Amino acid sequence: MTSVVPAQTSLESTFPAAMLSAVGTKESWRKEVHRPATSTHKWWAKRLGTVFRGILTSAATPEGDDAASAYGSAVDLAGAVVLDPFSGSGVTGVEVLKLGGRAVCFDINPVATLVQRQAMQPWDMQALTTAYAAIEAACREEIDRLHRTEDGRTVLYYFWVATVECPDCSDRVRLFDSPVFSKNAYPKRVPKAQIVCPECLTVQESRYDFETATCPNGHTISQRGAVRGQVATCRHGHSFKTLSALNGSRPEYEMYAKMVANRDGSKVYEAITDWDRDLYDECVELLASWPDTAVLPRGELARGNNTDQALKWNFRQWRDFFNARQLVSLSMIATAIRDLSGPAAEREALCALFSGTLEFNNLFTSFKGEGTGAVRHMFSHHILKPERTPLEAHPWGTAQSSGAFSTLYKSRLQRAHEYKAEPADLVDDGTNINRVTGLSEPLAATIADSWDSFSATTVQAAYVATRNSADTDLPEASVDLVVTDPPYMDNVHYAELADFFHAWLQAMRPYEGYAQTPTTRRAGEVQHADPAEFGKAIEAVWAECARVLKPGGLLAFTFHQARISGWVQVVESLRRAGFVVTAVQPVKGEMTTSIVKAGTREPSNLDSVMVCRRAVDGATNPNRSIEEALATAQKELAALRDAGVDVGAGDVRSVVRGSLLAYLASVGTPLDDAVTTQVDDLATGTITALLPAA
Repeated sequence: MTSVVPAQTSLESTFPAAMLSAVGTKESWRKEVHRPATSTHKWWAKRLGTVFRGILTSAATPEGDDAASAYGSAVDLAGAVVLDPFSGSGVTGVEVLKLGGRAVCFDINPVATLVQRQAMQPWDMQALTTAYAAIEAACREEIDRLHRTEDGRTVLYYFWVATVECPDCSDRVRLFDSPVFSKNAYPKRVPKAQIVCPECLTVQESRYDFETATCPNGHTISQRGAVRGQVATCRHGHSFKTLSALNGSRPEYEMYAKMVANRDGSKVYEAITDWDRDLYDECVELLASWPDTAVLPRGELARGNNTDQALKWNFRQWRDFFNARQLVSLSMIATAIRDLSGPAAEREALCALFSGTLEFNNLFTSFKGEGTGAVRHMFSHHILKPERTPLEAHPWGTAQSSGAFSTLYKSRLQRAHEYKAEPADLVDDGTNINRVTGLSEPLAATIADSWDSFSATTVQAAYVATRNSADTDLPEASVDLVVTDPPYMDNVHYAELADFFHAWLQAMRPYEGYAQTPTTRRAGEVQHADPAEFGKAIEAVWAECARVLKPGGLLAFTFHQARISGWVQVVESLRRAGFVVTAVQPVKGEMTTSIVKAGTREPSNLDSVMVCRRAVDGATNPNRSIEEALATAQKELAALRDAGVDVGAGDVRSVVRGSLLAYLASVGTPLDDAVTTQVDDLATGTITALLPAA
């Protein structure tokens, strides 16, 4: 059976990287607006739908034809089967379905599978609205009651501070790093701020840059709090490491302020009263008597790259991530959703919505400030980082809330439904980048759970499953294209973080067959801190891709990696699996200003699209020497730079590494230390040549 992929594609020769980088940049600032179908729930390192549309259309466009025009037209991939073995949030599958193709989406993590299913399957909006109303009727009144002032106004947010006992004098230390707990996102423009007295917890208005202030009880307040980095100082002058003072226990937390919605729509900051403390104590009593049948998070944290920091703060169970009021409120919503009867897809969507709400309602969130979305979600650093001053939000929420179940229903589910009914794509017309409808088919896929049921389906279909992509039920020569974004070798370990959601979801059973294991961690995960283990795991997936590809089929994936050992393992694993890299195309990757990237030595703005064909099909690397491979990489990077794309030192290093290692592997050169040193020297020279200021 012959693949629909041309013998030579635009993806390998005339890939419109500059245009795709421009539209991708616009998408990256508001993925949830431009690609809402894949934004119903958190997933990590989500790639750009515009770029993946460009990869797919370029892979179907013969060399010499206008790939940029193909991207902005109604390309039809009817009949083409496209596999994504690391499908994450479902970006590849969505773009395939929009282009009329048939998507096969595998991920080893069940939370990712849940996200993909929401991206591709349709919802009956009337049924979804009815189900949402049933949840609201079951629990909103009680949740509202638990988030109110003595005079009946709604509390939008409670502000908390962690406390520890001084090891020297037993003084209770409130772990403020500053008494300023609320300021504007642009403080120089709007200097007004809210400060708290660390001594008596009175709240008053001041400026973000105040020097000293006096609280109503006569205490002097300075800019400096009790904490500097890892060290805290008590009122008697004793300094100690915060973690050592925990002495094996989690920190205790104390409420110190609240933001209240007035009846006229205004918002006001107020200090905590005995009423607030009594109301919270009622939640503690409620939780103690909570029925065993109610949904609550299950399971314990295990050691891991992304869980160790929480474990150091003695968070042992997933329920430790929530205070008593959060557990009671969230349990009411989750239990009501679990017990819904009626259409399965709509109940599943509400399960995913609830799971997404967890990200903004836990002890690891913080306050972003005025003039922006109030809640900084728990994964802003891609690790489980405890907060010394967590924010407790109203989990059902109001029109003035951020990150609440009701507000996310509108911004995620309703927006995704509208997008699936009429998808819009970002198109560069040469002057502006516009949202254009009519280029893509609506998303209304039948979800299959096996190859047999998928292949028997004649309507729009996606085979979506939680499985190790090194071992599939796909027949040989059944796939036209493999398009994917494999995990990083290290850094963000998705299963360790996804367990936070899974702790609730396993009891909710969002769809038939959802994993009931205590953790989403599984043997066969590709991510591994050991480069050799990473190489073995990803090789097994590439080998399966080579088996299921049709003759003449193509594998394309996006990749960047800060460590050259990661590049070596990716390139070597491809070679061992029978693939040859036929092109390396740099293109816009993630949002440049992410918090995680800002902390790296050489942050990366670009991905490398690695285009591969099977050696048994006669594929060869197009370069004839390492010098030619270097010149090709330099030319592609210079073209992006000259087109106004942000190209940094990390981008140059990553792209040059991938290009040169791919060529060397294709001619059988062992990628030993001497070779990698040579490659890095050439990459450093290219950085100097292309980016003199670097």
